[in-house]
Amino acid sequence: MFLAWRPSSAAVDRWLARQAAAPLPPPIGGSGYHVDDNRVILGSEVACFDHAREAVRRWEPFRIGWLEVVPDRPAIRVGTTVGVLAHHLGFWSLNASRIVAVIDEPARFGFVYRTLDDHALDGDERFTVARGSDGAVAYEILARSRPRHALARLGHPVIRRLQRQFARDSVRAMLGIAMVNAQR
Repeated sequence: MFLAWRPSSAAVDRWLARQAAAPLPPPIGGSGYHVDDNRVILGSEVACFDHAREAVRRWEPFRIGWLEVVPDRPAIRVGTTVGVLAHHLGFWSLNASRIVAVIDEPARFGFVYRTLDDHALDGDERFTVARGSDGAVAYEILARSRPRHALARLGHPVIRRLQRQFARDSVRAMLGIAMVNAQR
C-alpha cells in the first residue's frame, strides 16, 4: 500500500488485523525473481552470536531510520504477520509479510517471511545469524522477489535501489550492534 502521508497508529492496527486474516500466497516458484544474498561477518567472539541472535529477536536489523516494523517487536514464530512501514521518496509504503519458518539451532537463528498479497513485491526473505565452525558469526539476508503491485512494476529500478539500500542499512545496523557489544 502506497500513501501520501504517514498512517495513524489506529489505521495501521486495522490494516494489520486485515493482513493477519489474509491467506498466505502459495510458495514462490517460476521465473522472474531477483535473488539478493547479503552476508557480513560480525565477529568471532563467543558472545557475538548470542548478541546477534538477540538483535534479530528484537528486530534490530529493521531499525534503520526510514522504516519500522509493526507491531513493534512482533513474536518470531510461524504464523506471525508483520508490516513494514517505510518512508521513502516523499511517500509512505506499508507492506505485509508472514513468518513461514523459524530457524532456532545451537549455531543458527533466524526466520523466513513470505510477502502477502498486500505487499508491493511477491517473494520471501530469510534473516539469519550463524556461527561457523571457525567461530565466525555472520548475518545474512537472502531475498527472492519480483514486482507484484503495478507501481512496483513501473518503478522497478527504484524498488531495486530501495531493496539494496535496506540490505546495506540492515547490515550496518547489525555491524553497529556487534561493535557495541565487542567493546563491553
